[in-house]
Order: sequence, then C-alpha cells, then structure tokens
Amino acid sequence: MSKTTSKTRILVEGAMLIALATVLSYLKIMEMPFGGSITLEMLPLVIMGLRHGPKWGCLTGFVHGLLQMIIGFSNVMYCPTLISQIGCILLDYLLAFSVLGLAPVFASLVKSNKKVGYILGSVCVCVLRFLCSFLSGWLLWAEYTPDGMTPAYYSLVYNGAYMLPDAIILAVVVGILSYAAPKIFWTEE
Repeated sequence: MSKTTSKTRILVEGAMLIALATVLSYLKIMEMPFGGSITLEMLPLVIMGLRHGPKWGCLTGFVHGLLQMIIGFSNVMYCPTLISQIGCILLDYLLAFSVLGLAPVFASLVKSNKKVGYILGSVCVCVLRFLCSFLSGWLLWAEYTPDGMTPAYYSLVYNGAYMLPDAIILAVVVGILSYAAPKIFWTEE
C-alpha cells in the first residue's frame, strides 16, 4: 500500500470514527443537569489512537471536540468573559477530546500483555479527560457551586459523578473488545 493510500485510509477511518463518536454522544445512559453525560462517545476516539498511534488519535479527538463545540456552542456563551470562553473551548472541548488519542502512550507501558495495556490506556485517558472537566468546573463554572461547597470540591463531585462510570464502562468495553475482537486494535500496513 502506498503512503498516500495509507494516509487516505487512516483519514477516512478517522472520519468514520468521529461520526460514530458523534452518534454515540446522543445515546445517553445518564445526563447531568449542567452538562456531561455517560455515553460510549469516547470509545471510537480511543480505538483510533490505539490503532494508529497518538498523532492520529489526538487529531481525531481534536476534530471530534471541534465538532462537539460547534454542535453545543451555546454552552460556550454561558461564559461571561472572552478569557473564560477560550478556557471553555480548550478544557471542555478541544483538550478534553484530544487527550483521548494518548491511549497508546499509556497502553505501551504494559509490555507483557497488550490487552491489559489497552484497558490501562483507556483508564488513563479518562483520568486526563476528567482533569480537563475538573479544571473547567473549578475555574470556569464556579458560579454554579451550591452554597457551603468550594468550587474545587463541587467540580470534583459533579464531574466524578458521570466521568467515573463513563471510565469504568469504557474500560470494560475495551476489555471485552480486546478479547472478543482483537483485530479492532491493530491495522495491516
């Protein structure tokens, strides 16, 4: 396969996985009142990273984050200042989804068992995405903090309430797929 054909194939695959992630973002198991939900939206983006490496994974996550930002742009408008709007765009959309492409970096830490590595990579990128959401909640959405709570604690609890189950579900599904359909995680090039 030529290098051009290979890149085209990866781009098409990335576009398909972005489309799948977008569809999965609408199939919500649970939705929080101020944003965030439990879905399988992250799965296609993590798979892209595991299949083609962090460069392609992060690019796919970035494009998906851009698409999600465009779809939900009214959320950005709730931020009162330009600085907070930029922070929202970065933390809630672009960085939050781009970090999902880093799954292979963490997966490679487990040399003895690739399947365990895939699960570890999935969990680690969920932690990174949680950090983006936590920082956003703490720094940008503090005005929604209930009385008697600090913004940091509220962000931890609020984002943890949907991100922890999301991470567990993702890890379980990646684990099942790595055993039932391992070819999903590698390509013939």
